[in-house]
Amino acid sequence: MNGLHGIIFAYEKRNNLRELAEIRSVASIPFGGRYRVVDFSLSNLVNAGVTDVGVVLHGRYQSMLDHLGTGKVWGLSRKRGGLRLLPPFNYQNNWGVLPFRGKMEALSGVRSYLDSIRQDHVALMDGDLVANLPLADIYESHMKSGADITVVCGNDSFTTDDGTYFEMDGQGRITEVLFRLHTPRGYRGLEVYIVSTELLKELVDDCNGKDLFSWRRDVLQARKDQLNLRGYIWNGFAAQIRSVQEYYDRSMQLLDPAIRADLFTPERPIWAKGADKSSTYVGVDGRCVDSLVAEGCDIQGTVENSVLFPGVVVEEGAEVRGCVLFKETVVRHGAKLSCVITDKDVEILPDRTLMGHQTYPIVVAKGSVV
Repeated sequence: MNGLHGIIFAYEKRNNLRELAEIRSVASIPFGGRYRVVDFSLSNLVNAGVTDVGVVLHGRYQSMLDHLGTGKVWGLSRKRGGLRLLPPFNYQNNWGVLPFRGKMEALSGVRSYLDSIRQDHVALMDGDLVANLPLADIYESHMKSGADITVVCGNDSFTTDDGTYFEMDGQGRITEVLFRLHTPRGYRGLEVYIVSTELLKELVDDCNGKDLFSWRRDVLQARKDQLNLRGYIWNGFAAQIRSVQEYYDRSMQLLDPAIRADLFTPERPIWAKGADKSSTYVGVDGRCVDSLVAEGCDIQGTVENSVLFPGVVVEEGAEVRGCVLFKETVVRHGAKLSCVITDKDVEILPDRTLMGHQTYPIVVAKGSVV
């Protein structure tokens, strides 16, 4: 799609992800057995024909740099355009080590990049969104409506805390922009926006000159009567990964075939780096039920209602139920895990028992030996 450019915000934000976000940004957290969260935003753009994408980073970005590389996996490794990583050290004179306060401050930090955009419109997306959006249809709707900004909204099941909510009239025009609501109402925003490149640069310059930094407060809410804001309602699966509980709940939802079919539709594939491992092996006495299991796993024990990333080992006599095990996790013989999330390279020693709960899963940090 030659008329649309992509910008993904993958900088640090306040969240409740605890150990999962200690060594990485939210956008690079593994999800769904073989993906990173940012894979969904990148795939949404690529599936819509977008060829130029900028990723705004800040702290804890080494994992993101390693994952994205040159963008070859998503077809974004190009001599001109393609994937551009926008880390903070490019703009250290302006921002130092302070975190961005909001999208407008982040965009002001990469203002020279905005001048290099060749396309007439920009899709702004958060890197912590898990959804498979028909972005080409959203862009077409934006063009037909004549909107200044199109806001993509989710259905009632999308209820992340501290979200932005929008009320619309019968023609789809946004009449109210609300956030920090005790009782949510209207439609929950997915933090996906379509805006013209020229308008975006004007808004960034105006906010920068007035020391304004918030996209939702200083642009959407403050200018809702001046700008033509339109909503696009998405009724499919959508999640923003902003807490351990939401990460666990959304991971468990993937065990539902209907949700997997909605998120991983063949018409819009989710692209990701391969693990370069052999097929998973389930031993003679091994048991694997209602689980998502990536390649390269060795299951000699029992796995139920769980998500296993590449290279996970479950030894004989071990039991794994309702868990999410990241890459290269080893569960030794006789160990019992329930409602546990393990980061990469974790080892659970023989005969250990870790029992979390569906409403409070246990998280084991990367490289831990328990």
